[in-house]
Amino acid sequence: MLLTIVADYGTGDLAFAEVRQRLAGLLPEADVAAIPVPPFDTVSAGFCVAQLGFGEGPADRVIYANVAPRQDEDEPREDNAGERLVAARLASGVLVVGVASGASLSFLADEGVPLRAVNVPDAGSQFRSRDVFPAAVAGLVRGDESLLGEPVTVARAPERAVIYTDGYGNLKTSWYEAPAQVGTTVRVRIGDARVEAMVSDGVFTVPAGTVSFAPGSSGWPRGNQAPSGSEGEEKRACFELFARGGNAAELFGNPPSGTPVTVEIG
Repeated sequence: MLLTIVADYGTGDLAFAEVRQRLAGLLPEADVAAIPVPPFDTVSAGFCVAQLGFGEGPADRVIYANVAPRQDEDEPREDNAGERLVAARLASGVLVVGVASGASLSFLADEGVPLRAVNVPDAGSQFRSRDVFPAAVAGLVRGDESLLGEPVTVARAPERAVIYTDGYGNLKTSWYEAPAQVGTTVRVRIGDARVEAMVSDGVFTVPAGTVSFAPGSSGWPRGNQAPSGSEGEEKRACFELFARGGNAAELFGNPPSGTPVTVEIG
């Protein structure tokens, strides 16, 4: 069984090691992997959850997402309380367990995946992802349905915005359709930066030194379909900004996920 942790602890951080160690004790059969996102970045976390959850792989895999900025309330919190833990079972069989903060589960919900509260305390430790939540994750993996509570609704994922920056500086966005015909040069605005880009049908189908705006390698089946890769399924492709021979994120000032992406034509 593959168990992937999506969290904002930081690459090589002690917190990742502690959570992996705790989960390894509860689920010794699991192959545990860790995927970091920037601090408090629920948009990047939500994108990673959807990309991994809807992607091809073993049906018994588990995704444990914890980016919990505790911004759901402005008042002082008692006993380190924070956003609640939520679970989802994809049509493919993949189990997702994550904190319902910001957009962490929004990409799943937008595809019609039902979310349910997990009957576990949302307080009791500053480090809930190590001390409180792993036992519930293990219980759900073992099939303990008594842990599932009422349905949960979350806000929609940000539209036409940056949703993830990969290690090459490519900006993946929640644009899912071309803003103009292939070959059109457009002006893309992200924050205070404006950069010319060519609309294309592949990130490498532009000359060196050009920024392309094209469907990239990321995306997933629409409507919680299963299994991924089925013939004739409708797929959502994430358009991304790719600087051939350069770094798109740097050109746009390294915008955080959630920043709107505006395209001007003509």
